[in-house]
Amino acid sequence: MPWQTGAVLRIGSIIINVSDMSRAAEFWSMALGYGIRGGSVNEDESTVLVLVEAKCPAITLDGNERMHLDLHVDSEEELVGEVDRLINLGARQVDWTYPDEAAFVVLTDTEGNLFCVVNVGKRSHSGR
Repeated sequence: MPWQTGAVLRIGSIIINVSDMSRAAEFWSMALGYGIRGGSVNEDESTVLVLVEAKCPAITLDGNERMHLDLHVDSEEELVGEVDRLINLGARQVDWTYPDEAAFVVLTDTEGNLFCVVNVGKRSHSGR
């Protein structure tokens, strides 16, 4: 039986830092059976791997980002509510330089691991 927390969060993407985009894309797509969104790898951009047939998180391969989770919500109201809820659970907001019109908040969990809460209703997260 699932826990009843009132959470509206869902894992949208797991970001993995890579130095060889093609090699990492081949490995993770073969390891997980995921396809490459857009069909090809560009060494200068993030590569997103998806499993279309199932509701699974995407895997984003990125040469600049640290490994972290992107947790998705659908509105600004949900973003604010979930960030407040997570802080009450022990998360901490990170001092971050946000772009104009940012639709995400960077937090750490109780162990200091980074994660983002992203409003996918208004996408503006690291250029994605």
